[in-house]
Amino acid sequence: MSIIQQHTQATLSDAWRTINIDALQEDSSVNFDTSTLHPALPETSEAEVRQLTNQVRQLLRGGDAEGALRGCLESPVYRGRDEAKEAHLQTVIEVLQSIKASDMTPMLQRIYASPGGTECLDVLMKYLYKGMAVTSGGAGKSNPQTPTRMTPQQTGFSQMSGRPGGSSESTGGAMSVLLSWHEKVVDVAGLGCIGRCMTDWRKV
Repeated sequence: MSIIQQHTQATLSDAWRTINIDALQEDSSVNFDTSTLHPALPETSEAEVRQLTNQVRQLLRGGDAEGALRGCLESPVYRGRDEAKEAHLQTVIEVLQSIKASDMTPMLQRIYASPGGTECLDVLMKYLYKGMAVTSGGAGKSNPQTPTRMTPQQTGFSQMSGRPGGSSESTGGAMSVLLSWHEKVVDVAGLGCIGRCMTDWRKV
């Protein structure tokens, strides 16, 4: 075999494909734990969620719906058991339903203009999307933790309460409440709120 033929066969070899190039790079994620790029989040227990829920309901009974909403949004459950996250979602939805339609935009504008207001509305957007997912996913099946039944209230919206075997009409009513809030949040915070919600690694 000539030298040219030997060189050609060596050049056409695909053995180089088995080399992990990333492992040779110092800055590659292969060489360090990427979880260290994110700060550690405190874990929220179910007892802490129940305590917050009681405080929120006291504010609602006292007529301070804005304080109740702000309290929910300033204490999102990013790290905790699924039961704790679900309980906090229900608390947020309970507060949203207690607010009249005419009060939604002014309240959101005050929260947005206050210190930390952008973060609060971003958190609200996360819970709106999660509520939509839970509501649409619960259609046609029984789930005691999923709000499926709507009963008229004097707040301008309908109040949701759990009931086995909720109808599609009830699910549509629940979704309309969340969509109404979604529209108002976008009007106040802009479309950037959606982008930040989708790209944030912290999930409720």
